[in-house]
Amino acid sequence: MSIDQASWEAAVRHLYEDAFTLSATGPRKHEDWRADVVAVMERALPDPRGWVGLDDTSDERATEWPAFPFRPPHKVDPGRRLTPADVGERLHEIDRASAENLLLALTDGGCTLRNLERFTESFNELQEMARTILTRYGDTPTCYTNVTVGAGKNGTLDFEASHWGYTPMTFYWEDAGLVIVSDTEVGLFWTFDV
Repeated sequence: MSIDQASWEAAVRHLYEDAFTLSATGPRKHEDWRADVVAVMERALPDPRGWVGLDDTSDERATEWPAFPFRPPHKVDPGRRLTPADVGERLHEIDRASAENLLLALTDGGCTLRNLERFTESFNELQEMARTILTRYGDTPTCYTNVTVGAGKNGTLDFEASHWGYTPMTFYWEDAGLVIVSDTEVGLFWTFDV
C-alpha cells in the first residue's frame, strides 16, 4: 500500500477531529529514537515531508516547558526538561496490529474501540484509515505506547479489557498515546483528557 500527503492528512484529520490530540511527525536523526521523540514533543523540527498533523495543545506551550503537555515522571521536578530516558521508561513496545487498533482507540478519550461508534464508516473503513497512517512509516516500524491495561507480554493490547490504564506522560488528567519509529521518521499520536 502506498500513500500520499492528501490521503494521510485526510485520515489523521478525520480520525482525530473530535479528539483533544497531538499528532505529529519528525525526522529520525539519532540512533536513540527516544531523543527524536523528545524533539517531536518539543515541536523542535517540522514534519520532514511537510505534511500537516494536529496540535490542540499549541496554545498552552511555554518557553519553560517546550514539550508541554508532556512532562518528566511525577517523581522528579516537573519543571525539569523532558529527557529521552523519561520517555523510554514509560513506553513499551507493541505489535503492528495493536498499533493499528490503538490508533482507532485514540480517536477520543478513554482509549477504547467504543469511541468508533460516533463514526458513520464501518470498522473496516476506519481500519483502512489507521493502516494509511501506519503505512507512512514503512513496512517494519516499531511501535510503543504508554497504555498498560490489556498489555500482554507478547506485545499485544487487549481492547476487550473491561477498563484501560496508562503510565502518565503529561500534565493532563489522562493521556494515552502511540509512538511509531521508522528508520527515517518518528510519529507521535496522543490523546488527552483534561
